[in-house]
Amino acid sequence: MTTRRTLLAAAATLVALPARARDYTAGDLAIMHPWTRAAGASANGAAFMRLRNTGAQPDRLISASTPAARVVELHTMIRDGDVMRMRPVTDIAVAPGQTVELRPGGFHVMLIGLTGPMAQGGRVPLTLRFERAGEVQVELSVEAAGARSSGHH
Repeated sequence: MTTRRTLLAAAATLVALPARARDYTAGDLAIMHPWTRAAGASANGAAFMRLRNTGAQPDRLISASTPAARVVELHTMIRDGDVMRMRPVTDIAVAPGQTVELRPGGFHVMLIGLTGPMAQGGRVPLTLRFERAGEVQVELSVEAAGARSSGHH
């Protein structure tokens, strides 16, 4: 088998695999299982992941961007009496040795005004900006619309 044929066969195999949440690193930060829920065009979406700081210095997620949404904000959920409300935050701190989970009902990256539908099994590019680790490009794995966590842990 030629090298070219081997590469084409490998590429075809990769395409056939189901979309899986991947892990990424940026400096001392590990970005684990970034994912989102399927949503229709012009709806809002949210991105979830785990951030682990393996270094000795604190870091902060300070912003994010994607071509898949008009506006991207960092949010948290707070209890206001009996109601959970979303509130924008300026950053999400990740202390040395700590893992911060961005999840439904907690911290998340809000994708406001989706520019197109996010179909289950697809991937959505997202650029994360950290104070120390800098920029890192990740791909969100699109899970089922009602998913509470990434299907691939």
